[in-house]
Amino acid sequence: MIQRHSPARIEEMRAVGAFVGSVLSALESAAKPGVSLVELDALAHDMIRQAGATSCYIDYHPSFGGSPFGKVLCTSVNDAALHGLPYDYDLQSGDLLSLDFAVNLGGWVADSAVSLIVGTPATAEDQRLIDVCEEALEAGIAAAVAGNRLGDISHAIGAVAKAHGFEVNTDFGGHGVGRTMHENPSIPNDGMPGQGPKLQPGMVFAIEPWLMHTTSEIFTDTDGWTLRSIDGSRAAHVEHTVVVTKDGPLVLTAR
Repeated sequence: MIQRHSPARIEEMRAVGAFVGSVLSALESAAKPGVSLVELDALAHDMIRQAGATSCYIDYHPSFGGSPFGKVLCTSVNDAALHGLPYDYDLQSGDLLSLDFAVNLGGWVADSAVSLIVGTPATAEDQRLIDVCEEALEAGIAAAVAGNRLGDISHAIGAVAKAHGFEVNTDFGGHGVGRTMHENPSIPNDGMPGQGPKLQPGMVFAIEPWLMHTTSEIFTDTDGWTLRSIDGSRAAHVEHTVVVTKDGPLVLTAR
């Protein structure tokens, strides 16, 4: 079942959405050559403590994870697409970095991700990859309209990716979010329009396109968490927490 939340509850969710957005903005500013992934995680951890929030990641241990995650931030660099476990790596100019962050604040969860190029871009193709992910995210958000079907969100994301020549992996994608980080439904990044449950006001989704340059296949790194492209090509990942309302989509994690 897909949870629906009252307007009063949606108002309560605004605080966690704004907080998640502010943390990612701070991390974007901090992600410079020479800064380590562990330092970025520590910055996020400090902001969580100061806000009185709770990390959704640190004790997270799903069936696909090798152990409890142990950090508060996903830091995926270059060929790492998702679930990048922070380690003692100093960012280099030209790295393609994706940051994924989710917390509970006041009993509600918000989840968001951003991709950026550290320092000077190594290639224009990296920025194009990010731009296509962001375009796909915007299309998915635009489809999160009351009266549409869940498949319309998936189809909108996949259509943008494929129009730009990218393959789409549907093993990991968006999801419901509310009291916990992962709720029903699953929202793959490609699908058939007009299929699935009807979208209704009060539904809250984390919509999250991710793409790799030249493949749709991934493997799990030896750290038990980081998902990397099978061919070593770079990846990008973007995400927002979005509410379906009678007046259109509301992005809670806007930066």
